[in-house]
Amino acid sequence: MPQKAFRFGVVATATEGGAQWLATARRAEELGYSTLLCPDNLNMPTPTAALAAAAAATTELRVGSFVLASPLRTARAAAWEAHSLTVVTEGRFELGLGTGRPEMRQQAEELGLPYGSGQERLDSISETIDHVRRLDGDAHTPVMIAAGGPKVRRLAGLKADIVTMAGGVLTTREEMTGYVEEVRAAAGDRDIEFAMNIWVVGDEVPPWIRGFIGVDAQTLIEHDSLGLLRGDSADDMAAELERRREEQGVNYFSVNGAFLEQFAPVVERLAGK
Repeated sequence: MPQKAFRFGVVATATEGGAQWLATARRAEELGYSTLLCPDNLNMPTPTAALAAAAAATTELRVGSFVLASPLRTARAAAWEAHSLTVVTEGRFELGLGTGRPEMRQQAEELGLPYGSGQERLDSISETIDHVRRLDGDAHTPVMIAAGGPKVRRLAGLKADIVTMAGGVLTTREEMTGYVEEVRAAAGDRDIEFAMNIWVVGDEVPPWIRGFIGVDAQTLIEHDSLGLLRGDSADDMAAELERRREEQGVNYFSVNGAFLEQFAPVVERLAGK
């Protein structure tokens, strides 16, 4: 199977206000990132508003949800938001979908929505995609699914355009390769793009990221974690990503906004190649 060209995303939020958010969007575009990705959480500005503003402030930068949590909207409401963003961004929106982290249970309750069982949340993702396809008509909203378990990997293979491999940060290279093969098997002849989020660039884990992933830098290094990208130079880091594309088939990598500038030399070397 031919290798896909590298592209890169940056994950950021609009919590510091509109001016900083738009500056981040413009800087990401200037540095050659493909996509500005926005998380979904009631404690942050909604991705719908943030991504529409970012797209309006840029010319080519794609924008995407990373990822809309299924417990926080009905399937039809999520599809409405997604299709609307495809329209107003003139096709620059990527719809990222996921089943939601455990803390989403309380947030769903605040919205008067059920958190749902794992299967119900998975079914909601499937229904959202069906609604989006109906609303799009001749348009096509690229759908990314965050795939962390066997059932969601199968659904991603059947229905997603992009699959971000969302296993734990200590997942081994061999395990990740196996998970990719599960998606490929479900996809059959469908063309799938594989993505991966890099939590840490370099040797230091910012406190808020450590709180989210639950491990320190030394643990990541000891386990040769795919959630960590390190090296003595941008060339070393680029070589590692080329290895991951060769071994796991991943060509679309995202990094936290804290590493926007630090990761830029790697983007410059690899984007589009």
